[in-house]
Amino acid sequence: MLSRIAESLFWIGRYVERADGTARILDVHLERLNHIPPEEQHEVAQELLGVMGSRPDKDEFGLNDLLHALAYDRSHATSIAGSLAAARENARRARETVSSSLWECLNTTYYGLGQHRRDVVGTYRFCNWVLERTAMVRGHADTTMSHDEGWQFMVLGRSLERADMTARMLSTREVHTAGMSWVNMLRCAGAYESFLRTRRAAFDDRHAAEFLLMDRLFPRSIVYALRDADRALEKLDPSDQRVGFINDARRIVGQARTFLEFHRTDDLMVELPEHMERVQKAVAQASDAISRKYFNQADEEAWVGEVS
Repeated sequence: MLSRIAESLFWIGRYVERADGTARILDVHLERLNHIPPEEQHEVAQELLGVMGSRPDKDEFGLNDLLHALAYDRSHATSIAGSLAAARENARRARETVSSSLWECLNTTYYGLGQHRRDVVGTYRFCNWVLERTAMVRGHADTTMSHDEGWQFMVLGRSLERADMTARMLSTREVHTAGMSWVNMLRCAGAYESFLRTRRAAFDDRHAAEFLLMDRLFPRSIVYALRDADRALEKLDPSDQRVGFINDARRIVGQARTFLEFHRTDDLMVELPEHMERVQKAVAQASDAISRKYFNQADEEAWVGEVS
């Protein structure tokens, strides 16, 4: 496969998942941001934007600026609209590889970005619309494309981005802890009902954090996402079957996954920020290694390197 096609498919997976993850994070924080005083909004909005890998471009940064930066700004791929626009552009570059239904779905989504009110209520609806559209994109990709090398690149991008976005979602709880319960965090990840079926008993914050970090069966847990990325890398380069791992990306992903999967501690909540930073750095390093090995050029943009 041509490296430019592989790169485009990889970034389609990442950008679509980024739009989905950002919509989930923004949705769960909007109500609380809308009900705090303007002076607090300014501080929380700046911190939330920092967690999402961006920086405010002015000193006075409020709720409306946050909505623009994370939802509607097409000039930066850190926003929902920017991510979906970038996914469409990558699909256009790989038009001969993606299915017609996937291309039409991304194209329709792109042209629907401007049909939403840009206030708080409109952004709620916009986030829900984005979740529906990204689910549709993933469905078309999974059911109308051959699960060959190209599809594996898309899955690889999606899995790495999902691990990164779940880590960022968990990090946002530190931004506005007051009133931000783990129930809301679970709902943000679409994990609330699955978690209740798993626990079937009283639970505390540690149990919820463990589920989102280390559950082996829930698709949005970090361990599950990293395991999917590892499987995709194995299928893309099956040569590392006997001894060691020449593939740097697979080594990085495997180390990050096994550290979480086999790490047990009574101080998980205290260590949570450290775990999230480790996951984000691992995703950034793995993305760099994938780019060097398969694309022969630098990553498309520096989002994955913006980890403090």
